[in-house]
Amino acid sequence: MTKKSPLAQMKERFTDKAGLLKAVEGLASGDLWIDRTNADKGLAHVSNAKLVKLHDTLSTVKKEFGSRAGLITAILTAEARSKDEGYKARLEKYSTPRLLDAQRATVKRAKAAAAPKGKAKVAPVAKKAAVKVVAKAAPVKKAAARNAPVKKTSKKG
Repeated sequence: MTKKSPLAQMKERFTDKAGLLKAVEGLASGDLWIDRTNADKGLAHVSNAKLVKLHDTLSTVKKEFGSRAGLITAILTAEARSKDEGYKARLEKYSTPRLLDAQRATVKRAKAAAAPKGKAKVAPVAKKAAVKVVAKAAPVKKAAARNAPVKKTSKKG
C-alpha cells in the first residue's frame, strides 16, 4: 500500500488547510505546547506534512499522557529519575515532539534491557581463538630463523 501525500492526507482528514490549522491550534494549548512559532508567520506558513505530523503527535500525547507534564513524568519514571529536578527542568525545555520521541526511546531501551539475552555466539569466539593461535605460531618460527648464526665473508682484495 502506498502512502498518501501530505496534501491528500490533509484533504481526507480535515477537508482543507484551515480545518487542519484549527485542529492543530485547538490542541496547541498551554498544557501540550510551547509556543516557539514565528510571530509574523504563525502556523499558516508551515507545510501540510509538518502540520499533519504535529497534529498526530499532539493528539497522541493528549490521549496517552494528558499533558506535557504527564509525558515528562512518564519519562522520569521510566528512567528511574523521578527525583532528579535538574533533569526534569531540562526536559521541560524540550518541545512536545522531542519529548514523545524521548519517551518512546526510553520505553524501547527498558524493553531491551528486560528481554532475556539470546544464545551466546560460540562459533565466532572459537574462530577468533584459532586465528590468534595461528598468528602466534608464525612469528615464533621467524624468530628462530633470525637467531641462527650468520656466516660472515671477508673481502680480501
